[in-house]
Amino acid sequence: MRLRTLPDPDTLPALDHRFADAQLAAGLTATSGHPPRILLLYGSLRDRSYSRLVVEEAARLLRFMGAEPRIFDPSDLPLPDQVAGDDHPAVHELRALALWSEGQVWCSPERHGQITGIMKTQLDHLPLEMGGMRPTQGRTLAVMQVSGGSQSFNAVNSLRLLGRWMRMFTIPNQSSVPKAFQEFDEAGRMRPSPLYERIVDVMEELVRITLLMRPHVGVLTDRYSERKALAGPVPDARNDLSSIAIQAQPRGRQA
Repeated sequence: MRLRTLPDPDTLPALDHRFADAQLAAGLTATSGHPPRILLLYGSLRDRSYSRLVVEEAARLLRFMGAEPRIFDPSDLPLPDQVAGDDHPAVHELRALALWSEGQVWCSPERHGQITGIMKTQLDHLPLEMGGMRPTQGRTLAVMQVSGGSQSFNAVNSLRLLGRWMRMFTIPNQSSVPKAFQEFDEAGRMRPSPLYERIVDVMEELVRITLLMRPHVGVLTDRYSERKALAGPVPDARNDLSSIAIQAQPRGRQA
């Protein structure tokens, strides 16, 4: 499977446990079944990818809060339309994970003022509709970015636009990590800072909103246009009335 193995999944050296809620999801899942299922995507294939390191910190926090995170590894994902019919194991797995998820986390580096190609490639492989199933509609979404320079919000703004286009519910909070190379130690762990605290805030909000929305997703995503499309073509009422009128005429009076 193309899932990243999370190093030290239960070690949170930058988290102040006095103020962290390890039971955040427990009370809400007690009456609603399974823990919140969260898919995390990152946007760089470098050995020391800061978007991946941020996603890994987010995944550890999600585990701590009682959610079930899975990180997709896009290293062998083809370009859209590169493989006929998108018939590639990585594409199938990404779509299956999207269908599995109730919420998602997207984190991209900012490159030339925008999200990266590998980030967009992953999202382009997630169609709005797929065999009657919708891999993104109704999911909650948290957006984050990393930058090599000063603070910026270009990437998260683009991710918000994409989330809206893909019919997802993007949470209000977000994270942008400037000069990301300064925020991690040699082991790839994020140092304590207000930037780390913002990521904690974002994950808390994502878990809460995902669970609060769970019973209502069906109502919130019920669409007139989709109900009409599923019903198929509706007979033209005028043609039906004309046919009935012709059949009701005496044989000798038919034109």
